[in-house]
Amino acid sequence: MGKKQDTLEATVKCQECGHTYTTVVREPESLKIPIIVSDRSESHREEIELMEDEILSVGDEIFLGESQLLVTAIESKGKRVENCEPANIDTIWAKKFDHVIVKISINKHTQTIPAELEALPDEEFYVGDLMTIGTEKVAIHSIKTASGMVRRGSAEARDIVRIYAKAVRTTYS
Repeated sequence: MGKKQDTLEATVKCQECGHTYTTVVREPESLKIPIIVSDRSESHREEIELMEDEILSVGDEIFLGESQLLVTAIESKGKRVENCEPANIDTIWAKKFDHVIVKISINKHTQTIPAELEALPDEEFYVGDLMTIGTEKVAIHSIKTASGMVRRGSAEARDIVRIYAKAVRTTYS
């Protein structure tokens, strides 16, 4: 072990040729990078530690303490970039991703009622599901995602742009 305990002298074996040799293995350094975290209408500035050998991209999910975050933008050298090494990052913008808001349009005869539902990012919604939104019982007939409309099957809450549902009547016999 080195003085700072970030290097290690090790005997290693090549998995391709079988050659055994001694080398010094250096652990990557962790860098503190400013991050702006948005939680709905509020934002606050913090710092996050990233390893220098990682590459961060827009759309990556990262953790800051107990909070799950979604990277929405990366600034490097005064410009917005899609991905970057931590050493070149000026600021990271992220939003809390513990829960997502799923927008719903409920068709009730001649009117459409907007609604929202809080869900876990991994929660799945299926076409044909019956749900209760407020006082309305509804059936999902299609789901709009960033990649297109889902008319059969399911989609995760993180991918949903809007759920389209129809109000259903309850009859008692």
